[in-house]
Amino acid sequence: MRDRIMKGFIEEIRDKGMKFSMDDLARRLGISKRTLYEHFSSKVEILETIISQTFAEADEKTQQILDDDRLSLLDKIKGVMMVLPTHYEFYDLRILEQMKRYYPEQWALIDSALSDDWQTLRGLIEQGIKEGLIVNRNVTLMMKLIVDAVNSTLDQRFYMQNQITVSEALAAIVDVLLYGLVPVDKR
Repeated sequence: MRDRIMKGFIEEIRDKGMKFSMDDLARRLGISKRTLYEHFSSKVEILETIISQTFAEADEKTQQILDDDRLSLLDKIKGVMMVLPTHYEFYDLRILEQMKRYYPEQWALIDSALSDDWQTLRGLIEQGIKEGLIVNRNVTLMMKLIVDAVNSTLDQRFYMQNQITVSEALAAIVDVLLYGLVPVDKR
């Protein structure tokens, strides 16, 4: 039931933005408000649960990539860059702006995670530089470019208007960042 409530919560946000009531959510799910409150004490608790679960699952996916001995270092870098959070449709600029206004504490959690320096990826890139797989450039600048490029997928309207899925966009972004725009035979 908790998963169903969280899924309904995300659907409400997609349809109405952050301004919907628990009554709206109960109606969408075809349950009573009392049933909602048996599982979550408030809208804020649902929001925090989704945020927490999303980042925990992303961390788990990242750890699985790191632990996979069959993957090369470049495959691990690519894999970590492409980890999409569960409920990624929730992480849209429009929704985040509303969250910033109406739920600043919860927005701060997301903002911190999205603008974080991504220490795991940084470590992999530094290892790639030491091994000669990655060009030796300013790692802080590289990380800024990577984080900003990956976070561009938060502008989901752009991708929808151009008929690009978030997964496709992320794959293309990662490919350009890792391998550049110019084919090796044209360099």
